[in-house]
Amino acid sequence: MSYNPRGDLERFLAEDIGSGDITSDLLSPGTMSARIVAKEAGVLAGIGFAAQIFEIGGASASATWGDGDAIESDDVVLEVAGTARAILSSERTALNLLSRMSGIATQTRALTERIRGSGAEIFATRKTAPGLRYFDKTAVEIGGGRRHRMALDEMVMIKDNHLAAGAVLEEVIPLAKKRHHRIEVEVESTADAITAAECGANIIMLDNFTPEQVAAALRALEDGGLRGRVKVEASGRINEENVALYARTGVDMISSGAITSSVRGIDFSLEV
Repeated sequence: MSYNPRGDLERFLAEDIGSGDITSDLLSPGTMSARIVAKEAGVLAGIGFAAQIFEIGGASASATWGDGDAIESDDVVLEVAGTARAILSSERTALNLLSRMSGIATQTRALTERIRGSGAEIFATRKTAPGLRYFDKTAVEIGGGRRHRMALDEMVMIKDNHLAAGAVLEEVIPLAKKRHHRIEVEVESTADAITAAECGANIIMLDNFTPEQVAAALRALEDGGLRGRVKVEASGRINEENVALYARTGVDMISSGAITSSVRGIDFSLEV
């Protein structure tokens, strides 16, 4: 099903305005112009959504930079025109979304740059703010990463809690393969990685493995003639300092929850 973000943007703006912007209502109805200025360097993301928020609020907006562009402090990224009420009532919502998305894109770009040429790719997780998943994962893509699952209905993913709840790999993987074409299994040991591959998993997530443990698991899969059957994903406490070590092991996928759950936004300001 296709997704139209406009409804969410309208909801975000309505949440901030409430029954009305009682402060901006005190201003004269004349028109003015403003601009959004970056206060630090980063990767721009969400500029089109920011423009739409101003337009929903009754102003016009024109982007001067595009999603994915590397911006510097003092760069003007959006020019806005309209009544004072239209602009100021939309300001905080537009800045909040632009800041968050640009922060995610900036963190993702930093990770992808560190693993360039390795063959591995950075993937987001479902560790997103409720209601913001589409925007968070769009920002990851703008930064050079991949989305992974958007929702639980996209792929079977058997995690540790499914196993704790009674699922047995040798039983649940064949059952899942009868109903779905993509199966991922989270494992905590090399032995379980081999079992998952033997049972027909398409993707094996090595959860909280060190780079050395990842390399050993990959060797074991290779020795068993199983490596060509599966993609292998590393996940858990991966950051800018260690991501290159994981990439050098030969994994296909590196997932990071921090890029969407521990976001440091890029600072932007609206200047009238």
